[in-house]
Amino acid sequence: MPPSDIALPGTPAAPATAPVATSSRPPRRPRRMLVAAALLLAALAPGELGAVTRELMVDAYLGVSVFVAATLLLFYGAERVFRFDIGDTLRAARWSQVPIAALMGATPGCGGAVVVVAAYSAGNVRFGAVVAALTATMGDAAFLLLATRPDAAAVVLPLSLVVGVVSGWLIDRMIGDGLPGARGGACDAAPRIGRRRPRDYLFLLIAAPGVIVGGADLLTVDIAALTSPVVPLALGLGGTAMGLWVWAGSSLHAMTNPADAPVTRMAEETSFISVWVIGAFMAYEYAVAFAGLDLGALFATIMPLIPLIGILVGFIPGCGPQILVTTLYINGLVPFSVLMGNAISNDGDALFPAIALNPRAAVLATLYSAIPALIVAYGFYFLAPGFMS
Repeated sequence: MPPSDIALPGTPAAPATAPVATSSRPPRRPRRMLVAAALLLAALAPGELGAVTRELMVDAYLGVSVFVAATLLLFYGAERVFRFDIGDTLRAARWSQVPIAALMGATPGCGGAVVVVAAYSAGNVRFGAVVAALTATMGDAAFLLLATRPDAAAVVLPLSLVVGVVSGWLIDRMIGDGLPGARGGACDAAPRIGRRRPRDYLFLLIAAPGVIVGGADLLTVDIAALTSPVVPLALGLGGTAMGLWVWAGSSLHAMTNPADAPVTRMAEETSFISVWVIGAFMAYEYAVAFAGLDLGALFATIMPLIPLIGILVGFIPGCGPQILVTTLYINGLVPFSVLMGNAISNDGDALFPAIALNPRAAVLATLYSAIPALIVAYGFYFLAPGFMS
């Protein structure tokens, strides 16, 4: 799995009058470089280790990463074209502030929830909006679910949105305008890369045909038979290597600065997410292929506690543990109730800026999300145990 230095995300852009940090030269990331080198060596290893690693890298890239890249490019491109001040919009909203915040949180990735947390720090939203956004968000795990189980995503994301809205409205009714000390904070922007880098366009050049191959695979079209087995293999491994290059030399922790070009933001964030996806795939595949663990039998012995475990994992900051839970669901090892509980309880990368700006608010928002997570998760566990299995 990726090292701890990638866990802390950047935060949304500061007001236009605030200075923006700019990355003037590539940073030295020795731990990231070691992780990238270890992954590439595992892919080049002879025998079963290399074969398993190459296969999971191709699956991760063509099954998840290319769709993440397409989604982010579309989202950030539209954001650049239809630019508006989300802080002013949220501050002007009244009863609709919570639904807007929940909708931003439910957007795949962590960006929307982070923006709401920053707006709370600046005094633009009430605490209920923060609870709504953090409850509704599934973080980067949503990209993995959309790419592999869109039928499940069609249930998880809207249901998380509804739960987030209800939770936010209830919190606003109970505690009013917010918590003491929640106003007047500042939220620094993530370091701005600024320059247009050739590697970002090279990343896009590989991802574009990858979307076609990945889409064909979703439609059960055998591209390898129509062209050559080398095509998906070359795209998958080439795209993975490209992503590791971008990630290992990145000046960012996860989020990107809104002032950067959409293609740069896409390359940076897709690379970050891809490393976590590869790590989750490796954890599962290696446990089965090399450790001989029967995860299905292991989970079956503690099945009544599994939804609770999924919720508790959601309390862990960052998207990596949540991607692992989603991977277990995709492979049929945990029921839908676990996925649903984790989706509601987890805050993704948005929890990091929340902790930095207001620890009390962050802890309370996370604890509040546990209540609907328990209700929904165990509701599915007892009333619809085989749902979306």
